[in-house]
Amino acid sequence: QVHLTESGGGSVQAGGSLRLSCAVSGLTFSRYTLGWFRQAPGKEREFVAAIKWNRATVYGDSVKGRFTISRDNPLNMVYLLMNNLAPEHTAIYCCAAAQAIIQGLLGVPSQYDYWGQGTHITVSS
Repeated sequence: QVHLTESGGGSVQAGGSLRLSCAVSGLTFSRYTLGWFRQAPGKEREFVAAIKWNRATVYGDSVKGRFTISRDNPLNMVYLLMNNLAPEHTAIYCCAAAQAIIQGLLGVPSQYDYWGQGTHITVSS
């Protein structure tokens, strides 16, 4: 059974940083693309970042230069380092895993096979 469990969420003031972690089990981690998505209240799910099996990364336009995704294959972990946070980054952040996904669809939620429950981030001004 596949499990994705996020941690590291919380409250932070604008300008601060957080690092989210996602522990993955039940699949061959090194073969999967891992992604982070977020959903703010009343808004649709938004792509944040993804990292492929070969460590190639893709970022959503709104987080480029602020967020960094990384993975640790031996530990089956994926991380999201978020710098210079702003109130508009307040959302529930979820990690997701995709076994087969083409480059152009990395930001499409329906392309991911497994999802975590999410961790909540609140950024205050």
